[in-house]
Order: sequence, then structure tokens, then C-alpha cells
Amino acid sequence: MRTPNIIEEQQSRVQHRRSVRLASLAADAGRWVALSLTSYSDNSGGNKVNSDQKLADYNNPSVQDIAERLTSDAITVREKLNRLFHYVRDDIKFAFPQEGDLVKASTTIRLGNGQCNTKSTLFLALCKAAEIPARIHFSLIKKEIQRGLFTGLGYKLMPPLLSHSWIEVDVNGKWRRIDSYINDEIFYQAAKSELQERSWDTGYSVSCPSGECSCEFNLDQEAFVQMGAVVVDHGIWDDPSDYYATDQYQNRLNIMKSIFYRLMIWRVNGRVESMRRRYIRKDGL
Repeated sequence: MRTPNIIEEQQSRVQHRRSVRLASLAADAGRWVALSLTSYSDNSGGNKVNSDQKLADYNNPSVQDIAERLTSDAITVREKLNRLFHYVRDDIKFAFPQEGDLVKASTTIRLGNGQCNTKSTLFLALCKAAEIPARIHFSLIKKEIQRGLFTGLGYKLMPPLLSHSWIEVDVNGKWRRIDSYINDEIFYQAAKSELQERSWDTGYSVSCPSGECSCEFNLDQEAFVQMGAVVVDHGIWDDPSDYYATDQYQNRLNIMKSIFYRLMIWRVNGRVESMRRRYIRKDGL
């Protein structure tokens, strides 16, 4: 039988570890908030930033290496885009990074996961590294796009509209919109299955208000995975950091919400992974 002193010591160690963890989260959250409020603006209040602050860091060696490996023997722009698209869609799994939107493209490559804005940042950087004319288009999207992934208090604390982005590329003189890289294919299929079971048209990072959406690469017949939930246009930008420096950006968190986000996001990502596993078992993949 354990003596009271040993039990007390164990409880004290557990409490100490919790305190250290909370302090770490608070410090990280403070840095994140400071970054979101100041790093992407200058004294003019939201003007363009220096190149070393760019999130779509296409000159980074890891971004350059991926772009070169995927496109070096591709003949046409369409073929290059097709390869970049499938890398961003499937090699970068859908998940929410702890840093929120403020993630460089090179960091997303290292993490191997991302959400709409961080995967858009990566796709933009890869296009620029491959010398494909590209730009990022920001908007506001209904928070229902995250219904089912975020639940309870986490969902209630979300603003009704979230900042959202997709990529536009110039192919033969025409700008084409792409957002179907946001969800990796297995998660997309799992999400559609969840929507059908609940008779929802929007949720689980998918929006199909007309009954049609797609995670495929198709420049000529535009079909999207989240565009159905977009409600306000915020225009085109050269780099995400330019947009994040403005008052239009809606995903900026205060310290308390940042801490709460970091405490809960592992549950959300666990929910995403569970959906993948259930879909794989169900379909025998």
C-alpha cells in the first residue's frame, strides 16, 4: 500500500506538470497574439510587409525543392498545376495547426497538414516557385463550414463569419479559381458521408448547397469544396500577410481565446482523423 507521502508527492508532480503546461500554452498564445497583431503590419497600419515576413515563402529551399521535384519534367502549366494540386490536397492532410493561419508555406510542408488558409498559402508559394502566375483570394465564409468539427463552446465562440481563402492561377490568360485542394480526398469523402447522414449541406469543412461539390482538379468546369459557404468578397492579395495585417481579417484571437484554441484543437484534429479511419474501414480502403 502506498503511503500518503508518496501519493502526495505524485499529486504534486502531476500538478506541477499541469502548471508548466498551462504556462507554456499561455506564453505560446501570447506570442501568437503578438504576431497576429503586429508582425504583418507596419507603422502605416496594414501596408505591405517586407519579403522576409511573407508567409508564402517561395524562395525557401524546402518550397523550391518540392516545386522542382514535382514540375521539372512537366510540359504544360496545366500539368504542373495538376501535380502541385495533388501534393497540396493529399500529401498535406487536412488538420488545424496550433498557430492558426499564421503559418509559412515551408512550415506547412514540415508539419504535413493544414487548413484552408495555410494550404492556400502553400499552394500559392509552390506556384510562385514553379513560376506559375498565382494570387490568393480572401473572403468571409459562414462558420457553419466548421460545424461538426468544432462543437460545443468551441463552435459557439467562433464569430459568425471567418476569414477564408482560395487560389487563383493564370492559365492561358484567364484566371481560374481553385479550392478543391483544401480537404485531402479521404477526409473529403468522409465529410460528405457525414453530411449525407445528417441531411446537412454545409459542415465538416465541406459546402454543397446545390448538392454538388468536388475535391477534383478541373480548371475548365469549376467545382468547389467550400465556395458554397462564402458570403463576402475581400479581394485578391499577393501574399496572405498583406491581408492579415488589415481590419478585414476576422480570425485574430485574443490571449484567452488563443489558449482555449490550443487546448481544444487536438480534439478537433482527433475528430478529423477518426472520420478518416471510419471511412477507410467502411469502404475497405
